[in-house]
Amino acid sequence: MTISHDTFTFVADLVRRRSAILLEPGKEYLVESRLLPLAREAGASGVDQFVAQLRANPSPARTAVVVEALTTNETSWFRDVAPFDALRRHIVPELRAGGLGRLRVWSAACSTGQEAYSIAMTLQEVLVPTVAVEITATDLNEQVLERARSGTYTQLEVNRGLPAPTLVRHFQRHGSGWQVSDELRRWITFRQHNLLDVPPPGGPFDVVFLRNVLIYFDLPTKRAVLERVRAALRPGGYLVLGAAETTIGVHDDYERVVLDRATVYRTSGGRAPVAAPAAAPATTSAAASLAAARSTLAGVPARPAPAAVPPRPVLPTPARPAGSVFAPTSTRGAGLT
Repeated sequence: MTISHDTFTFVADLVRRRSAILLEPGKEYLVESRLLPLAREAGASGVDQFVAQLRANPSPARTAVVVEALTTNETSWFRDVAPFDALRRHIVPELRAGGLGRLRVWSAACSTGQEAYSIAMTLQEVLVPTVAVEITATDLNEQVLERARSGTYTQLEVNRGLPAPTLVRHFQRHGSGWQVSDELRRWITFRQHNLLDVPPPGGPFDVVFLRNVLIYFDLPTKRAVLERVRAALRPGGYLVLGAAETTIGVHDDYERVVLDRATVYRTSGGRAPVAAPAAAPATTSAAASLAAARSTLAGVPARPAPAAVPPRPVLPTPARPAGSVFAPTSTRGAGLT
């Protein structure tokens, strides 16, 4: 069975208007497979009849169910590993060096909560108890948020990326499954949120995880979402995207930062990355050593400086003024495969 062109066009337009997700021609099979269970539940003969009923008698609740059915909630614990290593080894130490009494993180498009809880577990490893942690986790889909709030997972779900020592430390048995500890659950506030809306309460954020979401948006929507996120980040805050996503060529107010195997993005106002200067030869004067270090950081061969002439000071680049805030923002009710 194949859905009609008219049905696909209507559903694609509905999903785009409500979530900014693009359903391009060729995704008819996806629409049919996701909506067929809803059609059967409603007593319709198929997806075409189900959508025709929806069009004849639209309601916010039925529309929301259709949109949610077409959002993928693929997730796992410590997904891709590298972003969490960067958070542990680089981002948090830098924030602590600048004085940190409270850490605010936004896990956008959090699905059933594995990412938000993975962030919480990572932070608990590296932060002292005196640092207050506030994690705001959002998603478009209220059904997955209910599961995330409960913090309960099946054995199959905890097997997807959760190391056994971490399971023992942060979970307790809950029937045939597992439940996240009360302490970690207190760190996280789960909210329904669409990335096309204004950012959720809880900011300004030090770190935003917005992974594997932008790939489903067109360029204007990507730009609008990144503008919203930039407005929600504190100056120098970090944005963590999926491996296939970037701000380059989309939004100019982020700088790309490579942290080991992870690539993250920082808003203007952050400190420049610090590299260790090359060791100067024993016979080099102090002024020449400083010039050599600066040249090494810039990727330019060092040139000996006259001993009597002090090195020229490096002036900071003026901060770029923030642009006007655009209208939209969204969540991981956003993946389509």
